[in-house]
Amino acid sequence: MRAAEKNDLPDIAALVARLPHPETIASPYALYEALRPHAPVSGYRDYPPGTVPGADEPVSAWVLLDYEHVSAASRDHRIFSSRDELQEQSSAPTLMLVNHDNPEHDRLRSIVNLAFSRPRIEGMDTWVKGIVNDMVAGLATGPHEMMDALASVIPARVMAGLLGLDESVFERFRSWGTAFMLSADLTPQQREMSNLELFEYFSDTVTKLNEMMLRGQRLPDGMMAALLQAKTEEGRLTLGEVIRFCITLVVAGAETTTFLLGNLLYNLATMPDVRARLAADRSLVAAFIDESLRHSGPPQRLFRMATQDVTVGGHVIRAGEWVALFFGAANHDASVFPDPQRFDMDRPNLNKQLTFGVGIHHCLGSALARMEARSLVNAVLDHWSDVALTAAVPQRASLLNHGYDKLTLTITRRDAR
Repeated sequence: MRAAEKNDLPDIAALVARLPHPETIASPYALYEALRPHAPVSGYRDYPPGTVPGADEPVSAWVLLDYEHVSAASRDHRIFSSRDELQEQSSAPTLMLVNHDNPEHDRLRSIVNLAFSRPRIEGMDTWVKGIVNDMVAGLATGPHEMMDALASVIPARVMAGLLGLDESVFERFRSWGTAFMLSADLTPQQREMSNLELFEYFSDTVTKLNEMMLRGQRLPDGMMAALLQAKTEEGRLTLGEVIRFCITLVVAGAETTTFLLGNLLYNLATMPDVRARLAADRSLVAAFIDESLRHSGPPQRLFRMATQDVTVGGHVIRAGEWVALFFGAANHDASVFPDPQRFDMDRPNLNKQLTFGVGIHHCLGSALARMEARSLVNAVLDHWSDVALTAAVPQRASLLNHGYDKLTLTITRRDAR
């Protein structure tokens, strides 16, 4: 190769090193495209959720960006394990299902499905619509910081109701979630204290509920009680498993949905033509949500570990090496989604977006997240005649989620004089 040609090659290591930088976290897609022709690439250093930067060491991982590679690895839990031994050794509690492989994953999910059932979730629809409608209708014409006013409150209130908790606790959910999922810039001590508080709260709450059950007392309706009582041929969940599943719902479910709702509001504010189409035809709301999940979905990457040597894209990944699956990059793979930066609700293959995952780790709460998203979009269209972006501060702490720390929108109510 001529020297001039060598000089024209990008510095791959330098590009990989930019992945965890705040500027990339705020706007990652250009860097994904710069790396895509060379992927899979190695040397990406970052932290899995639930670890404590400054107390735990980052992992060094391979980067998978192409749709084909990310989708295949997500489906192959035998070769790409979700078990996270580093997180197990951390001060944070291990997540349920997220960090389990088969056969344990299927055992746990079969029991959880009895409590987290389709009828239970569908039965929440009217209640969720009511909560969201009242919150949206309660905002006056003018500027509002939407992450605090709506995006973080809706999932927290819904999750508290789902679990059967008093609503007074929901204000703590977002701080617990951002600490665990690394979406907030905290000291190691602050993060460890938050994780400890989260664990102690659910440990105490679930233990008290279990004691009521053992005494034969009637349990209040909610997911926690249903989890304690759920029984299949595989048995019951242990007390520790119920505690960890409640924690998983809060830190993975409420936190990710917060960013999703914020991104939906951003899209409504910055895409007036799209908003006009939705107002004229509400049947497009589902496509709007799906394209938002593809175009600007919160989950950007998750870690796996290779259990055996495997070749991906001509590169050999050795057993025991970490692999980062970049769902956000896969959703912007032009070979699957042409002109991926363009927001297009008419794409014929929106059901192929990977934001909620595929295979055994497909998001258990996806139906609930979609319910909250539909309720929010419809409430905005019902009550606001206009919405415009005033200021947006992207989340810059972790590539795990893409979204906004602060999102100020100026709204005009339909009844404004």
